[in-house]
Amino acid sequence: MKLYKKLRMHKQAIIAFLFLIFLTSCKNHKTEKNVEKWEKEILQVEQDFNDLAQKIGLADAFYTYAATDGVIRKNGKLIEGKAAIQKWIKNDTRPYQTLTWKPTFVEVSNSGDLAYTYGDATFAFIDSQGDKKVKTSIYHTVWKRQKNGEWKFVWD
Repeated sequence: MKLYKKLRMHKQAIIAFLFLIFLTSCKNHKTEKNVEKWEKEILQVEQDFNDLAQKIGLADAFYTYAATDGVIRKNGKLIEGKAAIQKWIKNDTRPYQTLTWKPTFVEVSNSGDLAYTYGDATFAFIDSQGDKKVKTSIYHTVWKRQKNGEWKFVWD
């Protein structure tokens, strides 16, 4: 009788273990699909952000895409909050200045609430002699999904 109980318990443990493996594999497939979907969302947000910057200017585009508590680092100091970011960019903007960027990498958390991107950026402006200057760099942005589902940057 003891042997029967042990075998029965062992069989139940094996069934439970197999069921957990099945659930885990289903979750991983769903998680992968969600992450792929969220990566596409982030790439679209990046494109929309870049397009808006070209259309209405950097200061207002950064204001639009910054989280309320968003942060940027410029000239060795932190600019905190979307209003402060907008003000700083307006005060720092040169005539005929443009900034364009395109992500080359995106990663989204499995929970879908955080993401980061990095990629190529091109900054162009007209200097005091009237010559066009172009500088290229690598940028990095951290995105956070807001309560309303929108992605806003918390670090740029």
